[in-house]
Amino acid sequence: MSGLEQRIHDAVHGQTQPTVTVLSSLLAVEDELGYIPKEAVEFVAGFSNSTVNDVWAVASFYPNFRFEPPTEHLVEVCWGASCHLVGAMGVFKSVIEAAGMDDEGDRADKRVTVRFNTCLGACSQAPVMSLDHHLAGRVNPESAAKNVANLLEQEGHGS
Repeated sequence: MSGLEQRIHDAVHGQTQPTVTVLSSLLAVEDELGYIPKEAVEFVAGFSNSTVNDVWAVASFYPNFRFEPPTEHLVEVCWGASCHLVGAMGVFKSVIEAAGMDDEGDRADKRVTVRFNTCLGACSQAPVMSLDHHLAGRVNPESAAKNVANLLEQEGHGS
């Protein structure tokens, strides 16, 4: 068993809740690895006595699951109502530009993922962004771009 297969096995078998489902197994793998490789879809299918297609149907339904290894950094810009009203779209545009991208997603060199988030839970500090799960509130396009530039200047520090 490879290291990846062992980690998948341990994540799925390590669940402690009373009811284990396809979804809970996929969440356990994502928590362990940061993504769901095809080996995990196959393992969860066998573990749950489901077909690969059934497991894939569950996995592909949820937009937050990743199927590729995570990038080095994650930047999220809130676009919930409070943030949207005070300039989140300008912040998002400047973040995309600072990351050297055209739209949300993974940068080709795997240095950063940029994405919208429906709520980062800090509405009173709107507009809000998150850099590797650390919140920055009351950002504007300039400060948001600077935050991304500073993040990308860090060498070899994964999230």
